[in-house]
Amino acid sequence: MLDPMQRSFPSAEFWDVLEANRAFASTFDTPNATGPAAKGLAIVTCMDARIDPLAVVGMRVGDAKILRNPGARVTEDVLRALVLATSLLGVNRILVMPHTDCRMASGDEAAVHEAIFDASGIDSRSLEIRPVSDQRLALTSDVTRIRTFPFVPEGVVVAGAIYDVHEGTLTTVDA
Repeated sequence: MLDPMQRSFPSAEFWDVLEANRAFASTFDTPNATGPAAKGLAIVTCMDARIDPLAVVGMRVGDAKILRNPGARVTEDVLRALVLATSLLGVNRILVMPHTDCRMASGDEAAVHEAIFDASGIDSRSLEIRPVSDQRLALTSDVTRIRTFPFVPEGVVVAGAIYDVHEGTLTTVDA
């Protein structure tokens, strides 16, 4: 286990990341991309590694703001980011996009904490994980939460859709 007080960059553990970055930088093709979302879109989605949010909606770097967390939940941090995105960074539409086969939609709070403890020995019960038992209901609630948040400007369009990680498709959800 690494010393948590380690000050030097752990190059051995990140060699693959640094090597991949060198290759990426050698063909970097968006040096003039700006901070605002060129297509006016923000996507709230899960941190699941199977999701490439820009590819899912046919966009590229610079086109959209991407906000990721477990289960694509609309948390206080997400709301704060959306206020900045809609007021200062060109976002005029928001897509909340959870996905199929999501660990955060497959158990209750206690079950997730138990799984964390079993896997790591860490008691995480003081953290709110926020899993859901009804993904569509949670998505509807999260879309409504953004639509009614007083700091998101009027006129911002908010929608929800579930991404199918096995098919690559979006299923829209009326909210």
